[in-house]
Amino acid sequence: MTLFRAALLDLDGTLLDSIPDLAMAANAMRVELGMDVLREDVIATFVGKGVDNLVRRTLAASLEGEACDEALFQRALESFYRHYHLVNGDKAVVFDGVLDGLKAMRELGLKLAVVTNKPTEFTLPLLQRTGLAGFFQAVVCGDTCERKKPDPQPVQHACALLDVAPEYAVTIGDSLNDTQAGRGAGTRVLVVPYGYNEGVDVRTLEVDGIVATLVDAADWIARDGAVLKTA
Repeated sequence: MTLFRAALLDLDGTLLDSIPDLAMAANAMRVELGMDVLREDVIATFVGKGVDNLVRRTLAASLEGEACDEALFQRALESFYRHYHLVNGDKAVVFDGVLDGLKAMRELGLKLAVVTNKPTEFTLPLLQRTGLAGFFQAVVCGDTCERKKPDPQPVQHACALLDVAPEYAVTIGDSLNDTQAGRGAGTRVLVVPYGYNEGVDVRTLEVDGIVATLVDAADWIARDGAVLKTA
């Protein structure tokens, strides 16, 4: 048995490769505004801090997301939402190891939650379309709480929904956003190396472990939780 009682998982870049859909919507937005399209791998570096930041970065074609005219930003945001609703889930793919990892976590008796910066109106349909919705007892989205990751509030809220104290939870993500949110909330933190980390090497992050897949994450939880319980 493991001491841990819950796993809180990021969505984009941890559970799902959603870049093809996000890039399609972002480029459709740019074309609508009279701009050239960007490479998919460039747009991938813009993902991680919510839709507003993705839109600002895509407008600027820069990770810094320089300030732009507010009217232009609102036009761009409306355009992105419209285009993303059309393609959300069309080409998103569940990463290797996710289904087996989630099953293993469930067999360990863990409560599972998604904690994402993606808005609710995109998150819930995406979980349904990819067949992941049934694994999770709670879903905390970018508009659920007053603040988004990297603030710890969404992680704390997920723990409250699951009725699990943060010290008995593990946050699993792919970026600095996730590690800061998990650390700030008082959970343990694992990262996967295959996601969207805004160009930051996950080996530089303050984490309890780097796991190649969610199967490895389940193994870590079982092993380290048992150690904690007997210590």
